[in-house]
Amino acid sequence: MQGFIRHPALLAAAILVWMTALPASAQPARQGRQAAVPDTLSQRLTACIACHGSAATPPAAAAGSQSGTGSARQYFPRIAGKPAGYLYNQLTNFRDGRRQYPQMTWMVQHLSDDYLHEIADYFSREHVPAPVLARAGLPAAELERGRQLVTHGDTALKIPACIACHGERLTGALPAIPGLIGLPRDYINAQFGAWRNGSRHALAPDCMGTIATRLSLADVSAISAWLASEPLPADASPAPTLPRPLPLACGSAPEKQP
Repeated sequence: MQGFIRHPALLAAAILVWMTALPASAQPARQGRQAAVPDTLSQRLTACIACHGSAATPPAAAAGSQSGTGSARQYFPRIAGKPAGYLYNQLTNFRDGRRQYPQMTWMVQHLSDDYLHEIADYFSREHVPAPVLARAGLPAAELERGRQLVTHGDTALKIPACIACHGERLTGALPAIPGLIGLPRDYINAQFGAWRNGSRHALAPDCMGTIATRLSLADVSAISAWLASEPLPADASPAPTLPRPLPLACGSAPEKQP
């Protein structure tokens, strides 16, 4: 609960979602006239939007759906348009203890697989513009090191290029590989740190856990800075498939690769 106190918007949204899930007989009596809260999936996911919502959506996107576009606080990631398989995997990882973030665990710990599939499908269909992120202020040589690692990898360190798994456009691939473009630098750094210290895991074999332990902190910083400085392509949707097999075995990836 302390985490929610630090994020009052999340606490308020979570209470609202909990209340709307109660049967009418169990809800407190309303004073005066108050419009009923619609029992829709989008309304129930207000708690998700409190962090992953539309605060940083560009004005051009204001007329359309804005769920899951990422947070202006430059930490919470964009989830709109991510592959449904990836989103489902992360929800179950939080629920089952493979990822550690108290607010997320609190939200999903009692939800069924079917409901988590519904949530994942909902956000995967939200294709809206991502917020424009500030370019990193690292020296040119460090940004170039990040570009090299992302696009070519490092054979001496046995680090595959990020594009080998996340696609040439870095927008991910169906059904379960996430895009990396449009994510805040702080979030990317935090995830590498979580893999390195063992607080984040994926289904075995955990390919990202392996890669994270081979990277130096300087390389992690270079990768996150370069990724966060790159604009999204006009079409940021995940690729239908990858043109080549994955360079490492990944438990979260589909069993069959081309």
